[in-house]
Amino acid sequence: MSLDTRPRLADPDAVFELLTEAHQGLDPEASRRLDAALVLLLANHIGETAVLREAVSAALAAARRAPAAPPAR
Repeated sequence: MSLDTRPRLADPDAVFELLTEAHQGLDPEASRRLDAALVLLLANHIGETAVLREAVSAALAAARRAPAAPPAR
């Protein structure tokens, strides 16, 4: 099995809202713990190391292409 990157979410905006709402009220450390827990749960759901390697590689490439966040005001 290989990583499937085709758009598959029926309502991507709802998923984005779900994820952003989950972070509301969390301090930065709790937010990082939430992200880590979610990653581990989804990695377990995928269950295949080769697919996870592809996902990590794709995510790293995307993160390196993303522009830097503007400085906080």
